[in-house]
Amino acid sequence: MKFILVSPKNRTSYNFRGDLIREIIAKGYEVVVTGPNRDHVEKIEQLGARFVEIPMKKNGLNPLEDLAYQKALKKLFLAEQPDVVLGYTSKPVIYGSIAAKKAKVPHKAAMVTGVGYAFTANTKKAKLVRAVMSVLYKRAFRCADTVIFQNNDDKELFLKLKLTKPEKTVVVNGSGVNTARFPVAPYPEQMTFFMLSRVMNSKGIREYLQACELVKAEYPQVRCMLLGACEGIQDSISPEALQEYVQRGIIEHFGETEDVAAYYRQCSVYVLPSYREGVPRTVQEAMSMGRAVITTDAPGCRETVQDGKTGFLVPVKDGKAVAEKMIYFIRNPEQVAAMGAASKAYCDEKFAVEKINERMLQYLKMTNM
Repeated sequence: MKFILVSPKNRTSYNFRGDLIREIIAKGYEVVVTGPNRDHVEKIEQLGARFVEIPMKKNGLNPLEDLAYQKALKKLFLAEQPDVVLGYTSKPVIYGSIAAKKAKVPHKAAMVTGVGYAFTANTKKAKLVRAVMSVLYKRAFRCADTVIFQNNDDKELFLKLKLTKPEKTVVVNGSGVNTARFPVAPYPEQMTFFMLSRVMNSKGIREYLQACELVKAEYPQVRCMLLGACEGIQDSISPEALQEYVQRGIIEHFGETEDVAAYYRQCSVYVLPSYREGVPRTVQEAMSMGRAVITTDAPGCRETVQDGKTGFLVPVKDGKAVAEKMIYFIRNPEQVAAMGAASKAYCDEKFAVEKINERMLQYLKMTNM
């Protein structure tokens, strides 16, 4: 029995799907993971999987390159003869599903981990990309046997747009979090807020920077942290714009790291003012470590917080509202631990990776193997 995971970025395959890969291997499957380059291959192989490099530009708009990606996937599927294929994020979903259908793979699953820039932005470019992607998604979902969403809002959006059929769709609570890898940790003595994200507008970076500026003006002793890369892609803010906030002492900025738990341990409250998500993995990790959360009342994000109990939901694109909730924790420090404990309990109930993977195995038709 063989399973192929079609991944857009090597780091996400072991960070977000590592526990699922181990579970599938434990079921007796040989697992093959595709990725666009050779970055971190050893971490994928340490899971017990075999890696195959298939070049792909995640944010590229060249149709010839995308067609070459599809052909390479089809060639792989024909050679490997997998029983199950799962692609996640747009290009692996689209081109992986089409290629798997052409290669006559028995079970083809596609996972939408968020609708992304094309469906959240309203620029002319985003609208054009959205129109093209809608056509491609519709074709891909015709090829897939199962379409997995991470929240009901995304599922309902795709059904409303008639991109797929209701009988093919299922929903899981995100990717899940390994609570043993992200154990509860003591809170820092200094009130500290933390955001972990790519430095992009749609992740709410401008709202976080605005909120930190407002908070620091009133409470200069508070610490505000940001972890994430400026990737220079569409929707990113420039390194120069971010550096201005660093130089003025508004935030401390850290680049990408393999040890994100070390940064959650330094924070009192986790903040993610994103415009839309699948179900944000970073929020799940923060919850697992007993952190209260401030996030938006937006698709994907709203699934992670019980408003007023485990943290707060704020309106999208409202930096002042984010600041108000940050200030609430500064003025009511006892709520950091109280809401943090409730957040941990909610995480264990809803987002523990064992529970998520049990559902995933059902949807991948692996439960009887």
